[in-house]
Amino acid sequence: MKILITAFEPFGGEPVNPAQEAVALVPDEIAGAQIVKYTVPVVFGMAIETVCTAIDREEPDAVLCIGQAGGRFHLTPERVAINIDDARIPDNEGNQPVDQPIASDGASAYFATLPIKAMVEAIQRAGVPASISNTAGTYVCNHLMYGVLHHLARFRPEVPGGFMHVPYLHEQVKDKPNTPSLSVSEIAAGIEAALEAIIANG
Repeated sequence: MKILITAFEPFGGEPVNPAQEAVALVPDEIAGAQIVKYTVPVVFGMAIETVCTAIDREEPDAVLCIGQAGGRFHLTPERVAINIDDARIPDNEGNQPVDQPIASDGASAYFATLPIKAMVEAIQRAGVPASISNTAGTYVCNHLMYGVLHHLARFRPEVPGGFMHVPYLHEQVKDKPNTPSLSVSEIAAGIEAALEAIIANG
């Protein structure tokens, strides 16, 4: 079994992205499954192109994309991605689409096809806070989740895919009072548990 896992680069003025830092700590093999890692630009359009090219190259058995959601307390597998780009801030190349569809020929929304409830349970068993999220936002994270699920639905419907948000790292909140955070090792442990759940339910 092969799982493709992706993580975004830093954005929004942050020096690091907890997704990228934590994914780097995830083992390259879990429960006999090969874990293939890619870093993704926080750029509308380019993010989807990067991951869909990786899917076609790697031919994975599952796809899990990881991104930062500052302000959340938990690791949060996303339930649904919606067909809209509405950027509160510019991406890393200055693009800031407003009320634009991601795919003019796509569905209004796609539901994650990963076992998100099993993932939450596994993360919690690993001692890391987790819960299901019902909104991936309208920035590049939702954009990527939607684009990946749209691609899989059209070309690789047998491959499950989805997205999980992770909180800030402790070092990111030193100047953000009362903002939740986790250590990079906690986030990495949660991601590894989520991958174990994907493998077990594959």
